[in-house]
Amino acid sequence: MSTTTTSPTPSAPAAGDVAVRLEGITKRFPGVVANKDIAFSVRRGTVHAVVGENGAGKSTLMKILYGVQRPDEGTIEVDGQVVDLRSPSDAIKHGIGMVFQHFMLADNLTVLENVVLGAEKLHGIGGRARAEIRRISDEYGLGVDPDALVEDLGVGSRQRVEILKVLYRGARTIILDEPTAVLVPQEVDELFDNLRELKNEGLAVIFISHKLDEVLSVADAITVIRRGTTVGSVDDPSSITSRELAEMMVGSELPTPATEESTVTDEVVLSCRGVSLAGAPGTGRALLDDVDLEIHAGEVLGIAGVEGNGQAELVEVIMGMREPTSGQVHLGGEDISDWDVRRIREAGVGYVPEDRHRHGLLLDSPLWENRVLGHQTERPNVRGGLVDARAAKKDTERIVREYDVRTPSINVTSGSLSGGNQQKLIIGREMSHSPRVLVASHPTRGVDVGAQAAIWDQIRAARREGLAVLLISADLEELIGLSDTIQVILRGRMTGTFDPDTVTSQELGSAMTGAGEEPR
Repeated sequence: MSTTTTSPTPSAPAAGDVAVRLEGITKRFPGVVANKDIAFSVRRGTVHAVVGENGAGKSTLMKILYGVQRPDEGTIEVDGQVVDLRSPSDAIKHGIGMVFQHFMLADNLTVLENVVLGAEKLHGIGGRARAEIRRISDEYGLGVDPDALVEDLGVGSRQRVEILKVLYRGARTIILDEPTAVLVPQEVDELFDNLRELKNEGLAVIFISHKLDEVLSVADAITVIRRGTTVGSVDDPSSITSRELAEMMVGSELPTPATEESTVTDEVVLSCRGVSLAGAPGTGRALLDDVDLEIHAGEVLGIAGVEGNGQAELVEVIMGMREPTSGQVHLGGEDISDWDVRRIREAGVGYVPEDRHRHGLLLDSPLWENRVLGHQTERPNVRGGLVDARAAKKDTERIVREYDVRTPSINVTSGSLSGGNQQKLIIGREMSHSPRVLVASHPTRGVDVGAQAAIWDQIRAARREGLAVLLISADLEELIGLSDTIQVILRGRMTGTFDPDTVTSQELGSAMTGAGEEPR
């Protein structure tokens, strides 16, 4: 049986030739047209950005190009030939690979084992595979060690492994979905260096991102999608500003998360005192180590840190999902360290989870049932101990209206909404109960500039009314712009406090990786 090799053949298209051409791509779902007559071309040796609001049709389009879905109309050309992509295997066969926003790596396997999984016939599972991984890593400057254990790798390194996976399978066109969402600034710089290596070798990169400044710094061409169709293209990104690009996307200026005058009061609403959380037996490392923090009424306290340094565990302790090994959490002066989640929620702590699909929504349930979720014991969702469906539906209509949740009906499933609209529904639900504290984990991750602006406005408005906000975000612009104070968490410890008015993204990034100077 013949095997596929990753090396380009002598007749491989040269840099500058059209790698992928889409013409008239249309995709309909019941009640909605996701893509309508989309057309653009991607050239070899370039980074081609695709930008648009959540719900604009980017995800559907990329699924079509990767063979996950088939278009109702239109054609796809790869290297000048019309292709019929019926599955991801077909896409890979034609040299198209995709790196998803949520990495698909097994932590308990080595890099080599992750890379060859499902592609064992290419170079085996031993020495030849290891040599090929090293060759690709060296050729594209990825710095990947095939024998490293994935669980020991940082986020940036994991992403490079994902890129290497698709290159190993022979990809000449790579789709990157929100590739900088979880990276600190230094890792973003490293990724962009890797992308330049890829395009210098004649590959085509399709770059999906909501971060317009990054798009303008790395892209050679930009396609803008609005409401399912292409509305413009930029052949020279140096000729346009991020504000002008945002206006093409959403018809308004690019929002900035700048806060207004300080609204911080002397009233401490939520505090942690010496909070520690032991790790798994035998690991010898605490997940949280003597954490102290306090949030005042009218204050946004931002937490900066590379993912996996204790942010998620801190949220779980505050929300009652875990009980601290030592230390106390106080809400308005009352020790809530041993309270359960329901009691903490009823006491006025709102929660925007890090992963909205796993912890914030029932994707197969209608919007009005999701409005009840987490507030099953509170009005207007219940009356006389029973769920009041009529009142819940009426209030869901209000949330949809006030928070601009774009949906044909409150009876559609939450899984049918775009990411930005799912997030606006969650924030509307949490703010509807007038919380004293809002714990917000990555509240604008994966949402477009329009939804991002709406969420920032809601946080600012709640802050003015005395809400205490714990903001955990990988978006350093968001942290600096919205926070009154920023604390850095590193390996479970709070290692520095910074003033958002004076700190830069680079300084925060250095502190987050442990390479920065002492905070001023």
